[in-house]
Amino acid sequence: MELTRPSDDAIARLVRRHALGSGPAESQLRALAAWVSADADAPTTVTEPGAVVRDHLADSLVALELPVVTEARHIADLGSGAGFPGLPLAIALPDAQVSLVESTGRKCAFIDRAAAACGVDNASVVYSRAEQWVEGREACDLVVARALAPLPVVVEYAAPLLAVGGVLVVWRGRRDPEEEVRAARAAAVIGLEPHPVVPVEPYPSALQRHLHPMTKVRETPSRFPRRPGMAVKRPLA
Repeated sequence: MELTRPSDDAIARLVRRHALGSGPAESQLRALAAWVSADADAPTTVTEPGAVVRDHLADSLVALELPVVTEARHIADLGSGAGFPGLPLAIALPDAQVSLVESTGRKCAFIDRAAAACGVDNASVVYSRAEQWVEGREACDLVVARALAPLPVVVEYAAPLLAVGGVLVVWRGRRDPEEEVRAARAAAVIGLEPHPVVPVEPYPSALQRHLHPMTKVRETPSRFPRRPGMAVKRPLA
């Protein structure tokens, strides 16, 4: 496969911004961006090298602005898709173990190839729906989700996987007050507590990007997780 190198300057700026040092992180991020741009089977429509850096790498790494992310040691990325934000976070946080949870086999295969191509050995692919990942129950101190589902649904997916004190961080675009109210209601049922929404700017032209953090403050009721599909069909809120 012929790899198209993204702008080294753009990658270097990300490394400096997030204080990732001059070690393997820069070369790994460069390799990841090149792989996504070159693999014809990449499960994303964003494959132009510059756009990959902006829309995938920068958007994923912006979560490092939250201390709860940089301090995490067992991270689950739900609905990982093409490996974002999980793979960039695994590169940035080499002491963390990152589980990339994805229910589509084709996407899992791509994530495996991408992780191998950029030498990420602290990331593992979990071929499962979030509701059926038994090994992940109460095992995570951070769950992340980007472009996965409506906010109340993500809340229900994440809560059973978090240990008490763990944090969910959800990437969203323009704020939707009604959705946020529904998410807060779902959170109250399932043991999470929302925190103030954090506006972020992953790159200069990014508009309306927000991170929604929630902490697990008590045990999730034993009736959760519900069977697959129920969170979407019958949302808690």
